[in-house]
Amino acid sequence: MRGLRRWWDDTAGGLPATFWYLWSGLLINRAGAFAMLFLSLYLTAARGASASLAGLVVGAYGAGGAAGTLLGGVLADRWGRRSTLLAAHLAAAGLMVALAFSEHLAVIAVLAALVGVVHSMPSPAFVAAIVDVVPEARRSRAFNLQFWAFNLGMAVASLLAGVLAEASFLALFLVDAAATLAAAVVIALKVPETLTRRPVTLRAVAGRRPGLHTALTDRTFLTFVGLTFLLAVLTMQTSTIMPLAMRDDGLRPTAYGIVVALGGALIVAGQLFVPRLIEPYRKSAVLAVSTGLMALGFGALTVADGLPLYLGAAVVWTVGQMLAAPPNAQINADLAPPELRARYQSVFYLTFPAASFVAPALGGLSLQHLGERHWLVVGGLGLVAAAGHVLAGPPRERRVAALRAAAERAATVPAGR
Repeated sequence: MRGLRRWWDDTAGGLPATFWYLWSGLLINRAGAFAMLFLSLYLTAARGASASLAGLVVGAYGAGGAAGTLLGGVLADRWGRRSTLLAAHLAAAGLMVALAFSEHLAVIAVLAALVGVVHSMPSPAFVAAIVDVVPEARRSRAFNLQFWAFNLGMAVASLLAGVLAEASFLALFLVDAAATLAAAVVIALKVPETLTRRPVTLRAVAGRRPGLHTALTDRTFLTFVGLTFLLAVLTMQTSTIMPLAMRDDGLRPTAYGIVVALGGALIVAGQLFVPRLIEPYRKSAVLAVSTGLMALGFGALTVADGLPLYLGAAVVWTVGQMLAAPPNAQINADLAPPELRARYQSVFYLTFPAASFVAPALGGLSLQHLGERHWLVVGGLGLVAAAGHVLAGPPRERRVAALRAAAERAATVPAGR
């Protein structure tokens, strides 16, 4: 019992109540965000759209997501975290109801793009609010719990989506709207505004006027974003290129489902043990090892020709993903000046829609022309990212130290000056 209590303290202890309400809102949101998983099937089966037209509508949702990420970051720093979260959730619930009853494909396409915007807006605000309320020493475990909740919610969403889609597409959209509204209620009742107006500290570090352009011209931060983009390209292989490779190896779709389910099960079962495991080590070293494991796992697919080898490789790259999640999020938070916290988050989150485009677009060409050697290219990208984290670690640490020193000086400035 004492060992269990110690593990719980190391994993989730010492986190403020506001964090747990944010965490609950995120979990409810992700568990209920299943309608868009079946958007292409809904368009072709229920609305008579062609496969190409359905692809364009789904693409509109993705384009809206890229715009919403930046918009959410700007609004969270200007309006506040709580206001942005409430506006995004309430708008998403209303748009989902509109989608449920819309019949014209042009209207559905516009609504899908708008849903993409409001679905992406909360991400920067969620992370910025977590950084606002969680002490620095406990942020790693907070981000680890956030990653765990995200994956648990996605697993629940995948299961619910299949059941509801078979029963009724109308129910699929309406239940999604209800879950989104429930998350908004939790935020409205339990999450206070966490944004505090501070004296501008970034000029002391970089000599620039703060704004979104600051994040877009911050070389240290953009180097980290670029390395995260490479990690995201590796991660996207599982949902874009790997199914094609498994088909070429003569494996059935059920085999692909087993591989994906194994990764999700490992994250849900093991992610809570990660903070204590990585705590003694530098973040750059953890990211280098984790990205190296992902490179090894995907590179191993060069010789995979059966389900056992795919499962073994999935274990390796999933462990890499699990190790990377907490330090990746914490470094992102550390590099962001307090007054630009959400803007930096929005630029960081752009790596994922970008990777979701690059991975299938270039990966498909690579697989077609290189065959199994495609996985050597993917593994090579992972090794480049691992080396990049080793080289970029010291400059990142110096930048974080400069930001902390500037924030401490700003905290000593008397009110009104």
